[in-house]
Amino acid sequence: MNLLTRYLGREIYLSIALVFGALIALFAFLDLIHELNVMQGQYHIGYVLLFVVLTIPGHIYELFPVAVLVGTIFALVQMAASSELTIYRASGASMWQMLAALFKIALPLVALSFAFSEFVAPPSERLAQQLRLKAQNAQVALKEFRSGVWVKDERSFVNVKNVMPDTSLLNIDIYRFDETSHLQAITHASRANFVERGHWRLEEVRETRFDKHGISIHAMDSQEWASALNPGILSVLLVVPEQMSASDLYQYTAHLKENRQQSARYEIAMWNKLVYPFALLVMMILALPFASYHKRSGGISAMVFMGIALGLVFHFVGRLFASLGALNNWQPLFSATAMTGLFLLLGMAMLWWTERR
Repeated sequence: MNLLTRYLGREIYLSIALVFGALIALFAFLDLIHELNVMQGQYHIGYVLLFVVLTIPGHIYELFPVAVLVGTIFALVQMAASSELTIYRASGASMWQMLAALFKIALPLVALSFAFSEFVAPPSERLAQQLRLKAQNAQVALKEFRSGVWVKDERSFVNVKNVMPDTSLLNIDIYRFDETSHLQAITHASRANFVERGHWRLEEVRETRFDKHGISIHAMDSQEWASALNPGILSVLLVVPEQMSASDLYQYTAHLKENRQQSARYEIAMWNKLVYPFALLVMMILALPFASYHKRSGGISAMVFMGIALGLVFHFVGRLFASLGALNNWQPLFSATAMTGLFLLLGMAMLWWTERR
């Protein structure tokens, strides 16, 4: 079995690498076309190419299950067509032993997928967005409302008009309330820079205070501001939840819950980050029935096309489940694992049918 595992692993890894090469080239080309359409000012071809390169790790993570499924099917069908798998089966290797071998092959891929999702893709995607914004001499305009974005921070409500690529804040208003929900003060600052955990420095500050003596206005060059907000939380404004790391998603979800705000989308994305790498094991189960391929079942290209179709269904319908879960307030864990569970059942049913036949 060790010999079979090593041989299968070499063939499968090579096939997955070829599939990845084709998919990444396709998605990078599509990104390049899109960025060329918005290229302007200092955002020239050099920045465009660098932006496309920085988005590749995110595509690698998203396409991992598709590449593993198609690559494994391609390798197994080729080996079946040359009767190699028939020889293994005739020598006593059962379908379940082959499944165990595929699981061993998949484990390094699971670890690699998790590493990309947590440590490579999120900072790369954030850097890509910051690069494009700086090159375009732009800032992130928050358009949740015409007045900007509103964030609840303990007993304060914070209104931010703009966030710069370095996550510094422009035109910020802080409305502070007391325990009885009475307005205590309104602080306006032209800019806020993060100093350290829990602390910001406000610049060009004008504070309006409300107390029993009336209204008073105070102007200051700078002021310290204690807040639970931090650049990690504000990075949500630059990167979509699906491209964030699980740790950042957990932090932001906790912040939303503490302030009694909707967190469904971010919880679903967090669970998806944790479950998604293990979908590679499901892809291996789904690919194994193709090991029983024989020539009268159709050409290798037909089997590969079927694998591509299954992979795309997993990718896009999985996103659909996540969107429906956020809209309908489904359990986040269910929304994140529904498609993986359905494909697991499909793979086990195909294995059972193959063995019975």
